[in-house]
Amino acid sequence: MPKITFVEFNGTEHILDVAEGLTLMDAATKNSIPGIDADCGGACACATCMIYVPAEWKDRLGEIETMEETMLDFCEHSTENSRLSCQIKVSADMDGLRVTMPESQH
Repeated sequence: MPKITFVEFNGTEHILDVAEGLTLMDAATKNSIPGIDADCGGACACATCMIYVPAEWKDRLGEIETMEETMLDFCEHSTENSRLSCQIKVSADMDGLRVTMPESQH
């Protein structure tokens, strides 16, 4: 299983072994990671699971669909490396991925 690190805004790290096929949001919520609220349950309708993805990983996580891009446009703290964790399915090649959460979700 790939190891994924979720980093809270305050720097606290949570390293998880995540089964392939789960979304990053599923992994975070099943492990009670602070900063990933996932109010809509993964329907890409709330953006409370926003994460920041390092630039070197951006192309490896798949394209951003229109619905996700629209939700990110409404987020106050969205940046060019923002993604919704509910839209990223874990695969074996994501081993070592480190994502951070914005202060607004702290």
